[in-house]
Amino acid sequence: MDQFLCTIGEIGIVPVVRIERAEDALDLGRALLSGDLPIVEIAFRTAAAEQAIRSLASGLPDLLVGAGTVLDLDQVKRAFDAGAKFIVSPGFLPKVVDYCTTNNIPVIPGICTPTEIEMALERKLEVVKFFPAGASGGLEYLKAIAAPFGALQFIPTGGVDAANLREYLSFPRIHAVGGTWIARDTTIAAGRFDEITRLAREAVGLTLDFTLAHLGINERSAESAMALAKRAAELFLFPVKDGASSLFTGAAFEIMKSPYLGDHGHIAISTSSIQRAIAFLRRKGVAVKQETAREREGRLTTIYLDIEIGGFAVHLLQR
Repeated sequence: MDQFLCTIGEIGIVPVVRIERAEDALDLGRALLSGDLPIVEIAFRTAAAEQAIRSLASGLPDLLVGAGTVLDLDQVKRAFDAGAKFIVSPGFLPKVVDYCTTNNIPVIPGICTPTEIEMALERKLEVVKFFPAGASGGLEYLKAIAAPFGALQFIPTGGVDAANLREYLSFPRIHAVGGTWIARDTTIAAGRFDEITRLAREAVGLTLDFTLAHLGINERSAESAMALAKRAAELFLFPVKDGASSLFTGAAFEIMKSPYLGDHGHIAISTSSIQRAIAFLRRKGVAVKQETAREREGRLTTIYLDIEIGGFAVHLLQR
C-alpha cells in the first residue's frame, strides 16, 4: 500500500475541512498538530482551498495534507501542484481515478454501491471512501456491501462523529474515518483554534481508547508470587489463575514468578488498535521493543515500549 495511505490508516481519523480564508490555514494546521492529529483534508469547495493546501504543505511539514471534494482533472493537478499528498473525491470519477493511478498520486474515490466497489477493484485500489456513510445506511449497510469484496478498506465519511467513531473503527475493514466535526468552517472563521485542538485530541483518544489493563509485579520466585497472589485474593476476593510464568489475581494484578522487564514490574495498557497506538507513540518519540512482540493468528497482540514509568515497564495489549 502507498506510504501516505498507510499513514492515514495509522492515524485513523481524517478531519475534512472547508476553509474560507487561506490566511487561517496555518493556525488550523497548528491546532490539529497540537491535538496530536497530524492530518487534514482540505475540501476543494472554496476559492481559498488551493492556497490553503499550499500554505499547509510548505509551512507544516509534519502535517499530512490532502485535497477533498475533487471533481475534475484541473482540480487534481492544482491540488497536487500545491502540495497535496492524496486526493479524495465524493464519488467514483473514472477520469480522476485513472489519471491519479497513472501518475502515482494516491487517490481515494467515493463509493456507495457494489458496482462502484467493483470499479475500484478493477483498478486495483486498496482504499475507498464510503460516502455518504450515515445517509446510506451506516455501518450495517457497509458491512453488507463489503462482505463479498475481499480485503478492500473503507473510509466512512458523512454522518461520522465522536458519538459513533468507535463503532465504525471496531469493524476491521475500516481504514480510517473522515469527518467535519473536528474543524468546522464556523469554528475556523471565529478563530477558535483551541477548540479544534481540544476536539482533535478527544478524537485521537477515542480512536486509541487507552485503558489500564493490569499491573504486573515482579517477584523473586514462584513461591513468593503465589504468596502475594493469595494475599491479594484474600483482601479483594479476586480469583487466582496460575500460568506458566505468572499468576493473575482477578484481572487487576499479574504477579511474575521471576523478575521480568521493569525494576518493579510492568503496566499493561490496552488499546482498541495496537498498530495505531504504536504509530501514535512513535510520533511522541517512544519506540517499541520488537523482540517482545507476541502474535495470535498472525495479529500483533502485545508489545513492550522502550520506556519505564516509575520503575515499571509498559506494554501495549490489543483489546
